[in-house]
Amino acid sequence: GEGAGEGAKEEGEKGDEEGEKPEGEAEAPAEQQEEEEAPRASSSSPPPPPEEEVVELTGKELSARVDTLLDVITKFVFSYCRRGSFERHKLIIATMLTFRILVRQGKVDELEVTMLVQNKPDPSAPPMPENCKTWMTEGMWGCCKTLEQLSAFKNNNAALLQNLEQDSLGWRKWYSEEKAEVTELPRSFRGLGDFHRLLLLRALRPDRLMSALKEFVYQAMGAHYIEQQPFDIEATYKETDCYTPMFFVLFPGVDPTPAVEKTAKSVGCTEANGKFVNISMGQGQEKVAVHALEKAAKEGGWVMLQNVHLMQSWLKSFERSLELVTEYCVPEFRCIVSSEPPAMSDMKIIPESILQKCIKIADEAPQDLKANLRRAFSKFTPSQLETVSKPKEFKAMLFALCFFHSLILGRKKFGTWGWSRPYQFNDGDLTICGDVLRNYLEKYDQVPYEDIRYIFGEIMYGGHITDAWDRRTNNTYLETLIVPELFSGTFNLGPNFKSPDSTKLDYAGYAKYIEEKLPLESPPIFGLHPNAEIGYLTQQSEMIFDTIQGVSGGSGGGGGGTKKEDIVKGVIEDFLGRLPNNFDIVEIKSKVKELTPYIVVSLQEAERMNELLGEIRFSLTELQLGLAGALNISEAMEQLSNSLVINRVPGTWEKKAYFSKKSLVPWFNDLLERVKQLVAWTDALDLLPSLWVSGLFNPMSFLTAVTQVTARKNGLPLDDMTLRWTVTSMKTADEVSSGPEEGVYINGLYLEGCAWEDGKSGSEGQLVDSKPKELHPLMPVIHVFAVTNKEMSWDSMYRCPLYVTSMRGPTYVTTANLRMDPDEDPKKWILAGVALLMADD
Repeated sequence: GEGAGEGAKEEGEKGDEEGEKPEGEAEAPAEQQEEEEAPRASSSSPPPPPEEEVVELTGKELSARVDTLLDVITKFVFSYCRRGSFERHKLIIATMLTFRILVRQGKVDELEVTMLVQNKPDPSAPPMPENCKTWMTEGMWGCCKTLEQLSAFKNNNAALLQNLEQDSLGWRKWYSEEKAEVTELPRSFRGLGDFHRLLLLRALRPDRLMSALKEFVYQAMGAHYIEQQPFDIEATYKETDCYTPMFFVLFPGVDPTPAVEKTAKSVGCTEANGKFVNISMGQGQEKVAVHALEKAAKEGGWVMLQNVHLMQSWLKSFERSLELVTEYCVPEFRCIVSSEPPAMSDMKIIPESILQKCIKIADEAPQDLKANLRRAFSKFTPSQLETVSKPKEFKAMLFALCFFHSLILGRKKFGTWGWSRPYQFNDGDLTICGDVLRNYLEKYDQVPYEDIRYIFGEIMYGGHITDAWDRRTNNTYLETLIVPELFSGTFNLGPNFKSPDSTKLDYAGYAKYIEEKLPLESPPIFGLHPNAEIGYLTQQSEMIFDTIQGVSGGSGGGGGGTKKEDIVKGVIEDFLGRLPNNFDIVEIKSKVKELTPYIVVSLQEAERMNELLGEIRFSLTELQLGLAGALNISEAMEQLSNSLVINRVPGTWEKKAYFSKKSLVPWFNDLLERVKQLVAWTDALDLLPSLWVSGLFNPMSFLTAVTQVTARKNGLPLDDMTLRWTVTSMKTADEVSSGPEEGVYINGLYLEGCAWEDGKSGSEGQLVDSKPKELHPLMPVIHVFAVTNKEMSWDSMYRCPLYVTSMRGPTYVTTANLRMDPDEDPKKWILAGVALLMADD
């Protein structure tokens, strides 16, 4: 009582406003005293808020609440991921998320997701019936056999392979539909569910899979995961603080600066008052940038550092500066960084810690032909069009230049069919070419078309191009567009797109012409066959599932399915059981009577095959022992195991092998065929009637042997020899009974970009347009022989590059001559990207 009284007396001296405790009242608990003392600390503090009422949720209400939270959190996380992702990656993220959720909800089986992702053909598939061979490939047939593991494709009513044979016409009709993903399936499979339909499209129509995936995600998850709102910098600004910079990925046609300046101005930061600093990074700007960063952090300003990818050696220092300013920055401070994406996907130009710290924004502009042409023309001003001595010529040629720029940018979407290698054409190339055009027209009375084409094609744009065949394509566009016929009034820049009359249009007229007259984008406007669109879409769908395999270890869902170790053991047993023995090089050499160039090539091929077979046998046996516990699992063994699971050729095998884009199972079957031919060749120690040249490690060495044999036989200098290619009427190697008197017969080549029409009455055939959906038609047997350079005629011949795979670029082998219609211009086939391939991917 005494203690309580003294406490009350002390409180009383502070005044009644602070709250008196009547003498003799029991002392409150410590917790209550703390709660009471908090408001006493300041007379202006508001009273504590009343405690929220706790609402007990019923089972259904709790379940609904959890579902709502899951839905909202999932949407927000996906939005954050999507905002910083490239356009080509957004569908991949949405697809992976959808599969993971559906698997965990039990709506989709993990095994089915894995089958969709891997798309493995079944090696035990029965022979394909003849009525299916007219529209299906062996790979498709094997993948359909794999689908029969699922009850949806094999039950008492219908088995997929059996139905494909029985109703081949119905299936062929569905296969030929432009939009097979929404077309009704043949009668026995009309009840197939949406996910199982994806499996069928993956096997038979992979080009329609992207469209089907978008619809599947839309139906399963909602429009939010497919349809994206335009980027809103105001909403993004609210997520930032002084510790979290914004990182803009720069794309052609998108400049974030105006939006950033507007947002900064709304909070009182402008260049005029010194609180907004915009620095374009380059040599000598390092100290300026650091000083601006430190000043803005102290005074509460905004600093925007643009094009930091140009300063890679400085980025580590910048990384440290960002860390230091966060220790003393004021809340109003903001940092904005911008950079172009790396030229190659495996390049790293920005330190990881900077990316992790930032809010990342990848706001890509549309990359279709109209957007590219609109953006290209906007790089020039009305005054530039009118203040020239030859406005008619300048306007027409400048518009053709802008169209050319748009075409070579748009052609990139078709992958290696468009350009053999990736190139970074930019707006600087366009504007400088515009200046060159203006200067040349001012200097010369007559338009120097050839000089202008040379500067554009060989110097400005050609400066980016490293591949001779791509340079040919680039120059062919210029030879087609920069021509005197531009001013005729009837000249077409592309299909159904005339060159406008430059005497009737001003700057605004040209801009209107682009919006109203440019046809819808399609492969023919680039000079390509419509099949190029199928090839592009097929590559995109393959890229989606290759990426999913790479980041998820071979599956697309969350748990379940066959145990990884069991899959690996099964693959090892299968491969080791079918792997051939190494070649006995000593025994083969002992049987050689004359070491001809052809025998030398066969021995070289056998030696390289031994290296590959030895690597496969050693690595599989080592992994088998590791799984059995006899050896420790090494990193190399773990990588091999992952490759076997995801049906990808292991890296150590690829180093000893040959260029190939096949997945593991088809690659291994292809390897066995190569060994089979090599066994026949080394047993005979003589040329085979027709050689599957695609089955060689180094096909060029064999083709070189053809010229060596002819040169030795006729006593001619090897440097004066070249190869002549004549396409025969024999469809397959089985029709060849014996080799030719001169040269060799080869088989196994495919065409890309066109087809081959057989000749009549014994004459040689010629190149013709591709058939719809026939991307890589098989060529007949080809007679290759050597002639002197003087004897070689290129009249009515197309110089056709030969590549190992559709990867083109580094897989180039040699140049073949293929006959074409005498009335046709080779420019048609050049722009169509026509090439010979040694493998159908």
